[in-house]
Amino acid sequence: MRIRRHVNAPRNTTQMLLMLALPLICISAQAQQQFPQTYSLAEALQRLYQVSDAFSASAANVRGKQALSDASASLRLPEISLDARYLKFQKSLELPLGSLAPVATDYGISSPLQFSESDWRLRPSLNVVLPLYTGGKIPAAQAAAAGALRQADAERRQQAQILNTQLVQAYFGEQLAQKALAVRRDVRDGLTAHLADAQKLERAGLITKAQRLQATVARDTGEREYQKASNDRDSVVDTLAQLLHSDTPIQGTTPLFVISTPLDTLRTFRDAALLQHPQIARLRAVSDQAEQGVRVAQSEWKPQVFLFGQYDLRRRDALLTDSDWVVGIGLKYTFMSNKDRSRQVIASRSQQELAEASLREAENQITIATTRAWNDVETARRQFLLLESAITQAGENLRLQELSFREGQATSLDVIDARLTLGGALIDRAKAAYSYDIALAQLLEISGQSGLYDQYVRRADKVL
Repeated sequence: MRIRRHVNAPRNTTQMLLMLALPLICISAQAQQQFPQTYSLAEALQRLYQVSDAFSASAANVRGKQALSDASASLRLPEISLDARYLKFQKSLELPLGSLAPVATDYGISSPLQFSESDWRLRPSLNVVLPLYTGGKIPAAQAAAAGALRQADAERRQQAQILNTQLVQAYFGEQLAQKALAVRRDVRDGLTAHLADAQKLERAGLITKAQRLQATVARDTGEREYQKASNDRDSVVDTLAQLLHSDTPIQGTTPLFVISTPLDTLRTFRDAALLQHPQIARLRAVSDQAEQGVRVAQSEWKPQVFLFGQYDLRRRDALLTDSDWVVGIGLKYTFMSNKDRSRQVIASRSQQELAEASLREAENQITIATTRAWNDVETARRQFLLLESAITQAGENLRLQELSFREGQATSLDVIDARLTLGGALIDRAKAAYSYDIALAQLLEISGQSGLYDQYVRRADKVL
């Protein structure tokens, strides 16, 4: 009997090994999906700075402005240039002979003598110009370049603080979703256990069918709430992974926290905000640049004084009027310009007024925002502390209601309400901690102190 070979059978050892290894590869890939990467808040922030395109762009802007500021330092140095011209010229010259005319006539030479030359010449020269006085244009340009660097650095610091707050929201949002999912799971499991007790008591004739139906409806509601919490958790986990440019899920290890004692006074944070907020520093730098713009516009009305020098690099092609070398001092003053210099000064002053007004408005808005953020932190702190006692009472109430239900002294609805009340209090406490952490991040951002967030994390005495 002939045995038919299967067409898909491996033809060599390599194919067989690959087929054997394929399930292991799949298992490894599934394991990577099941075990997310863990990051503390500080580690996540460090990674965010490394992968954020916005932060990279702001850092590149700083490097560019630093290069321009360094370049402006050489504006007072001499400018040396090479000027090379290949030109065709024609020169005609008449030379009267004067008293020699009769003698020249005897030799057939007419007076005046006429010369004409037409030729191609190469005229290279080395030129040096050293500015002595520019009407304030050079120091204004240097100060403007320094102001642009300060502006770019302030924008980089502002971007870093914005990223810090965004990460705190996503990071602790994942923590809140995990806590909510755990609570919803406990509530569902508790309602499932309560339904089992209700079914036993119904069979024993100790409760009515209506009470058992109440337990069934509550269990189904708990299941739906759990599924919703699971989907919400998946969404925030994906958001955090996208923010950190990670292909695998990110799990935070820094828990939700609250500092039970009040923070520093509102005045302290207001003073810090006006002194350290990057937006204030940015607008001050913009105002400084606008002031230098006024100086540049005013310099157009002033003379310019400079030293100059020139050296002929090809004397054999020099014209009769060309010098071998020349040095001197020059003065340039523009009496009439095609630029409306008066209006340019007015426009520059308007820009300065705009920058100063924007700075004052920003100071006012930052003061308001600091007050709001400080109050949000204090509100969340007090709510968290109040919810701790509420959770203790809700837990004791659930224990008593379950005991009373088993003894026939409480209804199914009493147990359901008690369990839902405890679950709601636990979630509300997690939300209060989340609100505290976000408000603290916003307060530190608005006061220019986002870099101190990790210190507040270490100060926490209430941790979920």
